Amino acid sequence: MTDGLRFGRFPITAVQPVVDGGRFPAKALPGEDLRVSATVFREGHDQLGVSAVLLDPRGKERQRVRLAPSQEERWKGLDRWEGHLTPTGVGAWSFVIEAWHDRYGTWHHNAEVKVAAGIDVELMLTEGSVLLAEAAGDDAGRSAAEKRTLRAASVVLADTTKSPEERLAAGFSREVLAAVGRVPIRELVTVSEQFPLKVERDLAGRGSWYEFFPRSEGAVLDHATGVWTSGNFRTAARRLDAVAGMGFDVIYLPPIHPIGFQHRKGRNNTLTPGPQDPGSPWAIGSKDGGHDAIHPDLGTFEDFDAFVARANELGLEVALDLALQAAPDHPWVESNPEWFTTRVDGSIAYAENPPKKYQDIYPLNFDNDPAGLSKEILRIVQLWISHGVKIFRVDNPHTKPVWFWEWLIGKINKRNPEVVFLAEAFTRPPMMHALGRAGFQQSYTYFTWRNTKTEIEEYFHEVSHETPAFFRPNFFVNTPDILTEYLQYGGPAAFKIRAVLASTASPLWGVYAGYELYEHVARPGAEEYIDNEKYEYKARDWEGAAASGHTLAPYITRLNTIRKDHPALGDLQNLTLHRSTDDATVVYSKHKTLPDGRKDTLIVVVNVDPHSTRESTVSLDLAALQLDPGDFNDEGRYWVDDLISGQSWEWGEHNYVRLDAHVEPAHVLSIRRQP
Repeated sequence: MTDGLRFGRFPITAVQPVVDGGRFPAKALPGEDLRVSATVFREGHDQLGVSAVLLDPRGKERQRVRLAPSQEERWKGLDRWEGHLTPTGVGAWSFVIEAWHDRYGTWHHNAEVKVAAGIDVELMLTEGSVLLAEAAGDDAGRSAAEKRTLRAASVVLADTTKSPEERLAAGFSREVLAAVGRVPIRELVTVSEQFPLKVERDLAGRGSWYEFFPRSEGAVLDHATGVWTSGNFRTAARRLDAVAGMGFDVIYLPPIHPIGFQHRKGRNNTLTPGPQDPGSPWAIGSKDGGHDAIHPDLGTFEDFDAFVARANELGLEVALDLALQAAPDHPWVESNPEWFTTRVDGSIAYAENPPKKYQDIYPLNFDNDPAGLSKEILRIVQLWISHGVKIFRVDNPHTKPVWFWEWLIGKINKRNPEVVFLAEAFTRPPMMHALGRAGFQQSYTYFTWRNTKTEIEEYFHEVSHETPAFFRPNFFVNTPDILTEYLQYGGPAAFKIRAVLASTASPLWGVYAGYELYEHVARPGAEEYIDNEKYEYKARDWEGAAASGHTLAPYITRLNTIRKDHPALGDLQNLTLHRSTDDATVVYSKHKTLPDGRKDTLIVVVNVDPHSTRESTVSLDLAALQLDPGDFNDEGRYWVDDLISGQSWEWGEHNYVRLDAHVEPAHVLSIRRQP
């Protein structure tokens, strides 16, 4: 009768998180509370029950969660059900949605209405007695205590010597509700198709990144001759203690390969380099080798291995730039000219992003010899994996075919599932999202340019509620290429504001070196640093900044400590926006209930105007904070502790806030839970 039909006994539609109907797995992390939802309904007025079931990589059931009607305003009354599943390990997990006729819920509703109205009273009580007696005798995994509870309630429901109200109260008791809540009385169970989840290691979706140029760390200028001596892996390793001390998890290195000499760029991207200009690390390749070689100034593979080992000792992982492009004197240009685009005049096309021109870089062309080029890139990635690199920050992946990334990441992750790829794709949303579907574990984002309250709130909602199944945002506050006007003109307050937003709104955030020194001077007419480190050495006085106090390092350290101490900040989908009366005050919270039952809830309030003091009334959605009765004091209020300033306040639903951008532009408040 049902062969070939698309609907089961109860329709289950619009399941989430599902990517393109299940063609691609949804992304997840161990311990992440994964929001699961579906539209489920039935004919008539009987009650429906809905559950989500989590299956581990072997197909074994690991978690079963009863879904509840959605309380989101846009879903109320639209048969939307939701809940959370929490995978516990990496691998190819999956989940299904189950819908069933809720026998107890249907009886409960009918009996409650009819007994109160004096309609079919004895019939309702008898039906309840029979129902609970059957449930006590079935083999549904109930405990002995639960079966005793159901049998006892069945007896009282059938006892005509008691009043109807007493009998009904037995069937509605807290103990009965708990028993049938844990193991529902189900009938006509409908099961959805199985939907895939790719659960990856923590650093695929959680972590703080720090970027520096190894050649600058330890670089020395001879002021008499004007000659620089490059830093190298040995000198750069000395900076790792400070990076680890700030609480970062990943040290990201721009390309470390030989740099081309032909059409080399000089200081500030000029076309006339001097003899001491080191060139852009992204102009890869020279007579000294290509992507499988190390720049001679930086050292040897032995030196690189020692750098990686030292980073690992300090709890850091090394991320290496994977820039699939070549300088004009890269060995590939001679050995495999078919990997590039040749113009009608016989010249090879260089990279352009109008009005920017990169005469020192030749893009790769995947259409001439896709198999040969793909095989070579796979070899290169595997080479660096063999030297301890498990994270790759991919430069401009949106300029290569998406199929290639699906192929490459699939190949690598099949053999090395721990390897993580970050997409540096500042481009249109469809391409950014497609790269996430293709396998990129995380991506740069538009966060860099979202500065007003409206922009921030809209973007935070998008990345936490609309796209997390396939797009994990890494909120970098700056890059060598990007110095926004907000940072150029916002002063130290702007640097604090952006760091707080990035580190608390996303489980992933990143900083490019110099941010902690408030570097903010741009090349005239450009959104990038003057004296850009891409084209020259930059020796920073870290010790002097620390001694004078002109450094954001302690503030960054505090933020990273807060992240490590509060698991709520390790999830992406748990962000809730709250209201404030001020148009420059952003308010959001993050909540997580831990496996041991403890609750971790943070409220973040940020003045995003770096020039002013802002006052606001903050109105909180108390339901999103999941406060328990014991959390309130005798006045019906609760305590919040500011994790930045150390101050504490009594708060309620509506709260006055004053934030002076020049003193402290943000509160990061932890709700004080009662033991």
